[in-house]
Amino acid sequence: MNKPTPERIFIAGHRGMVGAALVRALHARGDCELLLRNRDELDLCNAAAVDAFFAESGIDTVYLAAARVGGIHANQAYPAEFIHQNLEIANAVIHAAWKHRVQRLLFLGSSCIYPRAAPQPMREECLLSGALEPTNEPYAIAKIAGIKLCESYNRQFGTDFRCLMPTNLYGPGDNFHREDSHVLPALIRRFHDALQTDLPEVRIWGSGTPLREFLYVDDLAAACLHLMAQPRERLAPLITPQRSHLNVGSGEEVGIATLAMMVAEALGYRGHISFDRSHADGTPRKLLDSSRLRSLGWAPAVPLADGLCHTVRYYLDACAAARQELANAKTTIGTTTATGTRATAIPSLRH
Repeated sequence: MNKPTPERIFIAGHRGMVGAALVRALHARGDCELLLRNRDELDLCNAAAVDAFFAESGIDTVYLAAARVGGIHANQAYPAEFIHQNLEIANAVIHAAWKHRVQRLLFLGSSCIYPRAAPQPMREECLLSGALEPTNEPYAIAKIAGIKLCESYNRQFGTDFRCLMPTNLYGPGDNFHREDSHVLPALIRRFHDALQTDLPEVRIWGSGTPLREFLYVDDLAAACLHLMAQPRERLAPLITPQRSHLNVGSGEEVGIATLAMMVAEALGYRGHISFDRSHADGTPRKLLDSSRLRSLGWAPAVPLADGLCHTVRYYLDACAAARQELANAKTTIGTTTATGTRATAIPSLRH
């Protein structure tokens, strides 16, 4: 007997934290062919290039995890890039998926789509019911547009484009940039730097009072695969044509001050922790109601304490690898200089 043709899956943004988690989950499943393109190979903001890629690839399923992302500082510093690039990505990929008859697509958004003053926990019905949080409004609007693109193609053309809105994510592959990262990786970076330089105090932006919900990225990947495996008729009671997105979160929240203490403990930092109230807090509370997705049989598996330890270990290993790379480069420079050969540039520490 001939073996069935494996499902051809395109993961847009496979080198990001979420995309990499999807790659791990699908590799573990082992029954599909993954189509992966990095930014140099395929610019997702280039609609013509995306269309040509879809035309030649025979894609069955798309996971749209690509996005321009960042924390409060990045959102406030680069609002034009955040709205423009995310709109371009959504427009290009979703339209190409329709044009080239992709069977299913999953668009990944964010809990920031909901109004700043939305009732807690936030249900899917809260979308477009009030003003957005100003600090990330451009990004949120782009994600809302992505949802409405999926819904509009579904309504007009009968496509099967689904939308999942995750809470705050963290885990291996996160962005640990000093200024452009989200709160949890930013805290890991800040406390690690304090340990490296023997700082007696770490100052945290904001008051420390906002409450946040966190979901380990591999739990999100499992939720994505679970949702995409559901037949349309099982989703029908949970959604409407113009409210088709589902929330995904851990269901637990923690204060930023408590989170800072957890990170400090995980890294072994024993100094003083203070809070700089001159910086904006962002939304006071963000907890998702994920009951609809849970009714389909999904539940998170990684508690925050465990996920935090995994993420700290990933960061420490990445730092060690970067230091080793730098040391190797210096050794190469010393050797080549001694023989009169031009040395290569030293790579920068990226974590």
